[in-house]
Amino acid sequence: MPSKSDHPPTHWWIGHRRGLIGRATRKSELPFFYLIYLSLSWFFHALPKKLLFFTYLIPIFHYCKKRKHTMRLYLINPSNPLVSSVNVKESRWNRYRVWKPLNLMVLAGLTPPEWEVEIVDENRGAPNYQAMPRPDLVGITAFTAQANRAYEIATHFRNLGVPVVMGGIHATMCVDEAMARVDTVVTGEAEGIWFQVLDDARQGSLKRRYDGGHADINELPCARQDLLTTGYAFGAIQTSRGCPLNCSFCSVTAFNGTSYRQRPVADVVREFQSVPEKLILVVDDNVIGTRPEHIARAKDLFRAMVQANLRKTWVAQATINFADDEELLTLAAKAGCAGVFIGFESPSPEGLKEVGKKFNLLKNRNFRASVKRIQRHKIMVAGSFIMGLDIDEPGIGKLIAETATRYGVDTINVGFLTPLPGTRLWDQLKSENRIAIDAYPEDWIYYTLNLPVARYKHFSLDGIFAEMESCSRNFYSMPCILSRVWSNVSKRRQPLIGLVGNLSYRRNYRLDCKKFADYKHLWGNRHDCVKAS
Repeated sequence: MPSKSDHPPTHWWIGHRRGLIGRATRKSELPFFYLIYLSLSWFFHALPKKLLFFTYLIPIFHYCKKRKHTMRLYLINPSNPLVSSVNVKESRWNRYRVWKPLNLMVLAGLTPPEWEVEIVDENRGAPNYQAMPRPDLVGITAFTAQANRAYEIATHFRNLGVPVVMGGIHATMCVDEAMARVDTVVTGEAEGIWFQVLDDARQGSLKRRYDGGHADINELPCARQDLLTTGYAFGAIQTSRGCPLNCSFCSVTAFNGTSYRQRPVADVVREFQSVPEKLILVVDDNVIGTRPEHIARAKDLFRAMVQANLRKTWVAQATINFADDEELLTLAAKAGCAGVFIGFESPSPEGLKEVGKKFNLLKNRNFRASVKRIQRHKIMVAGSFIMGLDIDEPGIGKLIAETATRYGVDTINVGFLTPLPGTRLWDQLKSENRIAIDAYPEDWIYYTLNLPVARYKHFSLDGIFAEMESCSRNFYSMPCILSRVWSNVSKRRQPLIGLVGNLSYRRNYRLDCKKFADYKHLWGNRHDCVKAS
């Protein structure tokens, strides 16, 4: 008979297997297994050493059984035509215009552990789906310009017998179109309904539609940053949702609501710490809000970020009231803010009234002074403008460039007035038969904001293209770029970011000239009814 010393103590034996048991079982099952091991421990003491080997089979068998029921989930961000048109291979600066699909990383964080999750971001290159393991479920998100590619991906997987769920802003605004091309549509914000979707998919009883509404963002987990660890210049994070401004061209209010909802400060700081990138895009539509209580919370957030010593550099979207509070600006700069993207929309008060952005007209604001106040804190300002309003007339391109220069912004982004589904602008132009590119879903690919898909009151197709070229040629001339960069150097205000931004836009302006020519060749006849400029 072997002595007791030939076998380790029972408590050591159990502890040695705890890691394997813990991985192989759910917490609720652990007491059951420990009871078995403890009750049979006297038996194992009496067995020869070789027979002890078979005790390993119990947790291994359970682990294999559990793995048999693991489900594979692909979450896919389809190729965005706008990102594709500024491909990193065409210009090395364009890697700064691609960021992580945060919404998919958040859903991955909400996904139970029995699902094996993989995120596919086609903006970093589309994979060979045929060479990938067959999933049990596919989830696809899409902005309007991504919709057609989303449907192509859905068709591929549905042909394999894999159910496809589609969500995001386009599926919410075009429910019937999406439901005709996928198995299930999730409208609104998916976080509140995601667990139910996965549970139904596991049971094989997916519904045709789920309505997510507006999620409670107080309960959101940190995004799964570990699923997309390399290949991005920018990380991404969200601190709030919703916008009360309700501009006519924007679908944010229709999708996220007018109520400005803010995540708990501690959660935001913790997520900042989890982002591996040093540069971060805060994807909020307005990181500071518009009301005094919104500003107070923004200050609390920035203070917490300073205290956490994050050592991150971030950029965000904000309204022009960002310039009105010196304490806010000081805290934002200390917290790592390097730039803000501000929607000026139009160089004229009449244009602001047309798009419903009267907020910019409050207090008889001096935009140049506001921009300078922000820049004094070494924060760069990127300005956004829209071209093609009914108030716009020939010469608007040069006027926007001159206005942006007068304001003193560091870069500008100018888009064509684009009727996106779910907006008041969509309803207006559709009722007036002024949407020129309307063979859906194929034509959604042109709804990138940098191609004219509508019929404009004072411009032909050639005319509106000429205005855009005039704007870019004036603002992004090399002397103007060098002047702005020198100003940034002399004032120690993010000169490298300023240089990258200006050169990226200048490079893409040149690419746009060829793109405009191709577009006119394909679709110029659809704009025949536009009044010549």
